[in-house]
Amino acid sequence: MGQQGRRRDFSELSAKLEKHIEKLPDYAVRAQEHLQKVQKYFPPAEQAGGKPAPRRPNPLQRPPVRRPDMTASLSSMASQVPAFAEARAKWDRWNHPAAKLERRKRRTSKALTLWIILTILCAVVTVAAAVGWISPTHAAMMPQAITAFAGAVIFGTFSVRSGLKLRELKRTPIPVAPAGPPPLPPARSAAREPMERLAECEASLTELLRQLSVPTSLGTPQVSEVSVADARQTATEAAAALRGLAARIQAIERGRDSAPTREKAALDAAVAKLREQLDDGLEGYRGLVAAAGHTVAAAGDGLVTSKQALTDATDHLAGLAMALRELS
Repeated sequence: MGQQGRRRDFSELSAKLEKHIEKLPDYAVRAQEHLQKVQKYFPPAEQAGGKPAPRRPNPLQRPPVRRPDMTASLSSMASQVPAFAEARAKWDRWNHPAAKLERRKRRTSKALTLWIILTILCAVVTVAAAVGWISPTHAAMMPQAITAFAGAVIFGTFSVRSGLKLRELKRTPIPVAPAGPPPLPPARSAAREPMERLAECEASLTELLRQLSVPTSLGTPQVSEVSVADARQTATEAAAALRGLAARIQAIERGRDSAPTREKAALDAAVAKLREQLDDGLEGYRGLVAAAGHTVAAAGDGLVTSKQALTDATDHLAGLAMALRELS
């Protein structure tokens, strides 16, 4: 009976296995369908041809939210709100090298005064204890006198060191604060965009003139130092003239905001005319930048035409700068 039960169990197991084997194609079809559904959201890393497959958005993932640049927003707010501008001006004055040097002088002077007072007090106590002035019996108090004398020596040493430090600080020349970029006009001003482009042109021209000042492998400069110096000086004068013209535009704009309505049209026309002159001057500045760029590009070939173009652009910008100075 036991052997027949075992044979019956094996026959049932083999029948179940045969049923599962018959259903294997169905299982494969279902697995293929599930795989296709999954590939919609997780595509393969590469397609045929070796190119990466395009990413499809995941509907379950929230798209990233672009947050505004806090630094840019704070800087724009600081330039528009007077309170922020005043606080920034105070902070700049506090961090000025001359202000820092003056604070060091005051601190050292106060420390010198304190050490001198303590030294005098210890010297007085030393004499009083040695003579017996502070003793009820008018007897000499040598331990107290020695202690007070040691304090006088210590505080006197501090006084000498503070005095030498104060003398050195007074001889230190007042440091000059590094010249930062000039402030730009307000965002709503007609001179804002030209001044932004002028700042970019100044940075480009500075780098180009630095490249022209670098000597070649033969030890000679690519362009004569006189030409580079003239271009740099002319660019500085032209930039100052352009900023003076921009300041004039801002002054007219402030007057226009306070003027009656019937006068605003004439002031707008004046601003538009000055803006055209500002654009013309900026175009001449950009011409000098372009000439310097061509000179840097052709310096390795020894071409003379680009060097002559730099001289011509310098002369042209010098004339523009003179005209702008007369306007501003």
